[in-house]
Amino acid sequence: MGVGYSSCSLSLSLSYSHISCFASTTTTTTLLSSHKSTPNSSLNPPTSKFHYQKPTYTTMTAQSSSSPMFLPIQSGRVEEIKTQYHNSTKPVSDLHSLDLELIQRLVYDSLVWSSLHGLVVGDKNVQRSGTVPGVGMVHAPFALLPMSFPESQWRQACELAPIFNELVDRVSLDANFLQESLSRTKKADAFTSRLLDIHSKMLESGKKEEIRLGLHRSDYMLDEQTKLLLQIELNTISSSFPGLSCLVSELHRSILNQYKEHLGLDSRRIPGNTAVSQFAEALTKAWKEYNNPRAVVMVVVQPEERNMYDQHWLCSVLKERHDVTTIRKTLAEIEAQGVLLPDGTLLIGNQVIAVIYFRAGYAPIDYPSESEWRARELMEQSSAVKCPSISYHLTGTKKVQQELAKPNVLERFLENKEDIAKLRKCFAGLWSLDDSNTVKDAIERPEFYVMKPQREGGGNNIYGDDVRKTLLRLQVEGSEEDAAYILMQRIFPTIVPTFLMRDGICHKDHAISELGIYSAYLRNKENVIMNEQCGYLMRTKVSSSNEGGVAAGFAVLDSVYLT
Repeated sequence: MGVGYSSCSLSLSLSYSHISCFASTTTTTTLLSSHKSTPNSSLNPPTSKFHYQKPTYTTMTAQSSSSPMFLPIQSGRVEEIKTQYHNSTKPVSDLHSLDLELIQRLVYDSLVWSSLHGLVVGDKNVQRSGTVPGVGMVHAPFALLPMSFPESQWRQACELAPIFNELVDRVSLDANFLQESLSRTKKADAFTSRLLDIHSKMLESGKKEEIRLGLHRSDYMLDEQTKLLLQIELNTISSSFPGLSCLVSELHRSILNQYKEHLGLDSRRIPGNTAVSQFAEALTKAWKEYNNPRAVVMVVVQPEERNMYDQHWLCSVLKERHDVTTIRKTLAEIEAQGVLLPDGTLLIGNQVIAVIYFRAGYAPIDYPSESEWRARELMEQSSAVKCPSISYHLTGTKKVQQELAKPNVLERFLENKEDIAKLRKCFAGLWSLDDSNTVKDAIERPEFYVMKPQREGGGNNIYGDDVRKTLLRLQVEGSEEDAAYILMQRIFPTIVPTFLMRDGICHKDHAISELGIYSAYLRNKENVIMNEQCGYLMRTKVSSSNEGGVAAGFAVLDSVYLT
């Protein structure tokens, strides 16, 4: 697509002429270039300790007011909130130079745009907002202006996407590696144990996944001191917000164009975001490989889903652009309605399922009874294309991520030395709790570590003094529970002032950001049909918040402004 803004249809039509965020990118965002990265010689996480000095922070300048600012109720409200840390790094625009009247206009126009263009989620205060479309909608949380990000590191992140896709596929084929890597975790974590049991049953049955589909997202932070782009995690199941992330990019282009004279920012510096169109393309290609034109794509969803509109954007593109029908089913409904034919065909009612796209099933809360586990096993036994398969799901666990960061492990799966060096350069420090020296250091300096369980969805990690307390407790108990966690180097990104929109209120605060790069991988037997970077997700949160999930309520959606 062109990087300039083109308006979306008020009827939310998905025609090419109305949704520019779903069109193809121009050379400005064709980012899988021949850019070369050199190995990171200064940080070798698995074998040496990192040395890091916490950044210093200054208080807010005298131009900042500690008293709340209020807008007329019809325009939303602006509040200034003081967080624990602040620094003077200049953001995409000098926010202190924006007068209150201009901010009021930006807030009002952004809220109108979001309402007209479907940048919405279900309102948690409305009981039926997660089950009935159109009931209790509120704008998705978003940043008022885009976040600055260096173009060189942006290109690096995009270039890594197809390499990580290839790595996920190859790791998923090594059943022994997955089972061995997670063997201790299995004893300590019941959820991972159930997933491994399904994986083992599929191996014992001799079932092969000839059509393999992955819709992934690799998340990064830019470390302020080293300027290194460091990976937070690789998501292989339910990579959310491909739909809404495109809309935020369009919102910011619209605002920058409308207020160009006041802001002095170039909307063309916001990269085109094609996540939803490319995810739809990947699902369509997988559907075609299944080779049954009457079959449908099944989206596995949670019983109550306030983020349903992000999912509906993707389903709408599938239908209106590719004429692919989707159905939405919970795990409980799949168990009640699903039938597996002798040839492996999965029927839900009278509909043949060609592709299963998981937007649920990644957390223990999704399996409240044995019915849900029976549904998961039924789907794995079927011939439908799984996104992800059980092996792809396990490849995305934190423990496997930590194992892949060990010396000489990447060489087990990849041959290209340049690709291996590029991946290693983005690895943060990752350690098992078997590493007594690292555990000792984490107890002494817990502020430099994050403790991660084998969980997805936000709100699960352990930070600060809780790291020390948890490690000491595990040592006293001497149980296998330590195998349920890994330790990760804590990354300290640059802190910048920004405006965060939530529930019609604009909060002025200091924030940090996390960049997620979407990617798609599709292979049928030995034929790689698709291996591409597919747009991005920028999430911004107040600097005092440890967690970063938008749906979990910790962050807001944002876009990238290349510098």
